[in-house]
Amino acid sequence: MQLGIFSKTFSGAGPAEVLAKARAAGYECAQFNLTCAGLPAMPDTPVGSADLAAIRDASASSGVALVALSGTYNMIHPDPAVRADGLKRLGVVIEAARALSIPLVTLCTGSRDANDMWHHHPDNATPEAWSDMITELGKAVELADAAGVDLGIEPEQANPVISADHALRMISDLGSKRIRIILDPANLFEMATPDEARRIVADAVDKLADRVSMAHGKDRAADGSFATVGKGVVDFPDFVARLRAAGFDGPLVTHGLSAEEAPGVAAFLARLIAS
Repeated sequence: MQLGIFSKTFSGAGPAEVLAKARAAGYECAQFNLTCAGLPAMPDTPVGSADLAAIRDASASSGVALVALSGTYNMIHPDPAVRADGLKRLGVVIEAARALSIPLVTLCTGSRDANDMWHHHPDNATPEAWSDMITELGKAVELADAAGVDLGIEPEQANPVISADHALRMISDLGSKRIRIILDPANLFEMATPDEARRIVADAVDKLADRVSMAHGKDRAADGSFATVGKGVVDFPDFVARLRAAGFDGPLVTHGLSAEEAPGVAAFLARLIAS
């Protein structure tokens, strides 16, 4: 496994400074966000050659590989015009990923909440929301196919795909090998005891391992709030061991932490990866 972090964890004047900080903190790869290059996260015009070169050079000089690029927008926004604009911008991100040889673009399956794609809405569970999501993902797959880039989708409690079983249904409905899974153990439940969390995470690894392209490292406190890795109820030694036993050898990317916490988390996760 490769140890990674969200590039947005670190501040910096440009990609070279951001990725140098990631390397200094102990990380060998990153899930990149175009904001770290002074661009919108989802640009509406193609990323210029100078910006692409700066990102490419920053990765090479820092030794931090770029394993994913953020392309999140609200794929089930209640306004179809907003979804159409998001899809257009996703096309720009996918083309940037192709140009940078980044193999995975990360998505958000969205929410009927018009103001926050990460916020739960009761209509997320309706057949209409699922249908809109599959339609939107189908359009995204066409863009990804043309660029030779995979799409990473993460089961999350606030979105339509909330569990391993939902992820399997989505994969079946779409029938595309471009659809890959990002597995974040802390997003598979809201509140759970350590034993309950371990069972839920183990079940997800068993069911989805052959589709997992990236694992995320984030934790949950007992009260349901998010926490830094190792400070909540997720059994990370068990999670990493199960991923390894299932044959996963991709990036384990942490997020939801401060830049000051990053070196300690890197040391913790590196020990698990090496054991």
